[in-house]
Amino acid sequence: MSSATVFHDVACTICGCVCDDLRLTVQNGRIVRAEGACPLSEDWLLGQDGTQPPVAEIEGQRADLETAVQRSAEILAAARWPLIFGLSRSSTEGQRAAVRLAERIGANIDTTASLCHAPSVMAIQEVGESTCTLGEIKNRADLVIFWGVDPVASHPRHFQRYSVEPAGLFVPHGRQDRTVVVIDAEPSESSQLADTFIRVERGYEFEALWSLRCLVRGLSLQFQDAAGIPLEALAELSNRMKSCRCGVVFFGLGLARTPLGHRNVEALLRLVTDLNAHTRFHARRMRIPGDVTGADLVLCWQTGFPFAVNLSRGYPRYNPGEYSAHEMLERGEVDACLMVGSEGVAQMSPQAKSHLRGIPTIVLDYPTVTSAFPPAVRFTTAVYGIHLPGTVYRMDEVPIGLRAVLSTNYPSDADVLNRIRGRIAVGSKNR
Repeated sequence: MSSATVFHDVACTICGCVCDDLRLTVQNGRIVRAEGACPLSEDWLLGQDGTQPPVAEIEGQRADLETAVQRSAEILAAARWPLIFGLSRSSTEGQRAAVRLAERIGANIDTTASLCHAPSVMAIQEVGESTCTLGEIKNRADLVIFWGVDPVASHPRHFQRYSVEPAGLFVPHGRQDRTVVVIDAEPSESSQLADTFIRVERGYEFEALWSLRCLVRGLSLQFQDAAGIPLEALAELSNRMKSCRCGVVFFGLGLARTPLGHRNVEALLRLVTDLNAHTRFHARRMRIPGDVTGADLVLCWQTGFPFAVNLSRGYPRYNPGEYSAHEMLERGEVDACLMVGSEGVAQMSPQAKSHLRGIPTIVLDYPTVTSAFPPAVRFTTAVYGIHLPGTVYRMDEVPIGLRAVLSTNYPSDADVLNRIRGRIAVGSKNR
């Protein structure tokens, strides 16, 4: 038995918190201990390299890497309306390689944000965002609001590291110096730990937000409740928001993924803007997949747009809905799909999944991931932050460096994507 090696300050990419203070113990090529890991990440970390699938498969049969690369290039070169989707489990290097490949083949390229916080992105484009880093929240915020999100379940260490418990420069006693409010349609694990829980009727978030805006602006309301919330509770919340030294509202998919989610988020962002006339106040999205923030940022600096980008005309076009992966699959428009991580398929509709199974697909997945459907070509790629160094972006757009703690013979997704691009001649598309 070989001696154990301990790695300090390791970053975890399971959720958007990207906690970078883990202590991993490696022995005999496996992670045997993960100190500081949350319940979501511990099993994932300890399970790394527990299985060793082949580096590539074609139609379910083992294949060598170059043969699989050639077959992938043939599929993409023959497609008239290809799609590249995923990217939220990648790193900056892999995301840039995906954009370069999309440019080469004139593809649509989309991230998992189109199934998550796309309405929030659209709202931010409309009205802007009063934002901050998680470090500022830790050091300044004495009022923390969670709207439409249960961080205890989805981001287990968010309370501990950033928003509720840590002592900060202007909140030296941590939790004692903070007021925590949870607003949601149903009680949750987070609401049980909050000072105040406000239940809002599902589908009436917009009315609640605009009522708060009226109260913050000093306008009187002619009714006794809004969205099921008593007017007295809304008035108390608005006074608390105006009187805090520094406040933040973290909002999640419970607010954004509704029929008019972009209008809900727009109302919230306008409320935060109103509050900045009285005090310092911020809004932050609770991003879930590890590097979905990085995927948005890479697409922005490479194409000018964060998701749902079409490159078929040789320049980027942006139109959520028209060029969003899920909607294109539902309409049956895509004739070939390359996925950098297939986890997002679980959130798609049966109609989109059915079309995906009927077209040639290429999937790049981690060794521990079982593809959600049988792809035409499957590559097993190394894990950033486990086998490879790299850069990911935390939910507040702060870049975090990743380190390698295990060795592997699997290629990176950037290597696979660049190899595929190298097999497709410039200008070979016939549209």
